[in-house]
Amino acid sequence: MLKSVLIRIMIELSIEIDSYKDKGARRRLTEELNQKGIVDKQVLSALNTIPRHLFIHKDFRSHAYLDKAFPIGDGQTISQPFTVAYQTQILHIQKTDKVLEIGTGSGYQAAIIAEMGAQLTSIERHKGLHESAKKILSQLGLDARLLLGDGSSDISKAFGPFDKIIVTAGAPKVPMSLANQLAIGGTMVIPIGDEKEQLMHSLIKKPNGEFEVIPLTKFRFVPLIGEQAW
Repeated sequence: MLKSVLIRIMIELSIEIDSYKDKGARRRLTEELNQKGIVDKQVLSALNTIPRHLFIHKDFRSHAYLDKAFPIGDGQTISQPFTVAYQTQILHIQKTDKVLEIGTGSGYQAAIIAEMGAQLTSIERHKGLHESAKKILSQLGLDARLLLGDGSSDISKAFGPFDKIIVTAGAPKVPMSLANQLAIGGTMVIPIGDEKEQLMHSLIKKPNGEFEVIPLTKFRFVPLIGEQAW
């Protein structure tokens, strides 16, 4: 009797956390993203695995797998899945990579990177978002180092240099405190522009220490706030 009750409770919790309906919606979302140009199989696999609905407010639960951004509090948003996938695809993340993320936010992008097997360090300046992200990643069994502080500074320097750096907020320019943490041959992806619209950029650190800067396409992010940002 007790065993059957426990099994039923476990099934109910499993359905609440990640139902068959959620999994089907994720599968359709990844197919949509593939049609939009996301072709990296590791990225698509991670997006198909991570339950995005856990990272947004319950009021948006039924819309979790639409390709849309949603507010998450503190004036921040969870980026639309295409944006998450686009930035991740640019980085060509490998399991041996040390990755720095600036702007943990909801933790969804961090979860995608951690699911891909990289050694992730992620920084968030809002304590509430930082603590929430830690809780969800722990719940999912994902390993990541989450720090609270100014991501535009060099507080992550002790854990670098990094093979990849991803900035998930719009900056007025490239913070050199971050660029200098790239390993030789490393790549940074960062949106640069004003507070309304930014142009995504990829920076590759060359053997002589200089950077190859590649402008990509337009996006709209919340502003990066900090010592070397807005």
